[in-house]
Amino acid sequence: MTTAMPATPVPPEGSLAGLTVGVTADRRRDELEALLRRRGAKIVSAPALRIVPIDDDSVVREATDACLAHPLDYVIATTGVGWRGWISAAEGWGTGARLVDACRAATVVSRGPKATGAIRASGLRESYAPASEAVDEMLEWLLEQELDGRRIAIQEHGAPLPDFTAALRERGAEVVEVPVYRWGPAVDPDAVRRLVESTVRGEVHALPFTSAPAIEAFLATADEIGRREQVLDVLRTDVLAACIGPVCARPLLAEGVPCVWPERGRLGALVRTLDQELPARHRQECTFEGGRLLLQGGVVSGTSGTVHLTPLPAAILRALAERPGTVLSRAELLRRAWPTDTPAAAVAPPPASSAAADAASAFASDAVSVTGAASATASAAPRPADEHAVEAAVGRLRAALGPYAALIRTVTKRGYRLAVDAE
Repeated sequence: MTTAMPATPVPPEGSLAGLTVGVTADRRRDELEALLRRRGAKIVSAPALRIVPIDDDSVVREATDACLAHPLDYVIATTGVGWRGWISAAEGWGTGARLVDACRAATVVSRGPKATGAIRASGLRESYAPASEAVDEMLEWLLEQELDGRRIAIQEHGAPLPDFTAALRERGAEVVEVPVYRWGPAVDPDAVRRLVESTVRGEVHALPFTSAPAIEAFLATADEIGRREQVLDVLRTDVLAACIGPVCARPLLAEGVPCVWPERGRLGALVRTLDQELPARHRQECTFEGGRLLLQGGVVSGTSGTVHLTPLPAAILRALAERPGTVLSRAELLRRAWPTDTPAAAVAPPPASSAAADAASAFASDAVSVTGAASATASAAPRPADEHAVEAAVGRLRAALGPYAALIRTVTKRGYRLAVDAE
């Protein structure tokens, strides 16, 4: 992992050019992906779950009728989308105004900023909102109130809250649960599995999350295919986990995964956090005989233009760039650039007479032209059993680098080095 150098310029295609971001969100996914693409990031889209409206409207309607049957003492909003959905549904049944009036006569409790915004948009004001946006802090506040005989309506946030409601009922409260929507399985589970594999292989630089359930669903998929521990390992080291807020981050923090999040839980703020953190981890500026060079993820940019690399060539270049000028042996490059847990498979080096044809073929399959956009993520490159395969891979890297091919120097009987000076 490299560190950004002072005064490093922004790549011409955006501050996140050359970096790959995996998006697991469903709601507002298009908005998040558009914000990242504007900064040059490559997106791997794999929503880990989806919001599913309750199939039977009668369930929500019966809960709403129960709320209107007798005065409410407390109304709890857990999410903005859920609150808006509830009010909208009630308006469709002709009971929207009555529901808002019932909530106005009660103490309204909001879990966080998004729920607060929805509450205020419906003409109400919250009486309490926990600073942490945590359900347990909200419960702690409620348990400090006199609850015996009180009626409490809870707008659920995609899943039941059995411990929360049980604690309130133990204190004598009557609880009405309002299940506006549920978290459903991913529309394309294969896409989520592919994202898991890409994360393990180091082909993804960051995973932004907008909800704790999405994290849990992503880790559950990793568990299903036997990759959970590998995913957690790379999240603890090389892959940045960025969350919309501290509550969202809890499942990862519980696993010892360091997370970053913005001060305000907004998509724009989350993308700005990625914009600050990712280049600091992956951008490096060097000087070489031809001038200055910027290396970032799968992008190499200098006076001769910008080159995009696919994962394996980028991994080899990254390994060399982490120790500029230092000779790395074939065994070292093999260890650092190829996935460690893919099945061993011999990749025979090409015959000497076909080296040029191999380089041309490799360029077509492993790299994109100087002016082209980043290609789709390649399949996992199995770790070759023969170190001579490293020679073929370095040849492909040179072909991919085009005008910067001379940066890769061969040191006879020792290995390879990157002919640059780090700044």
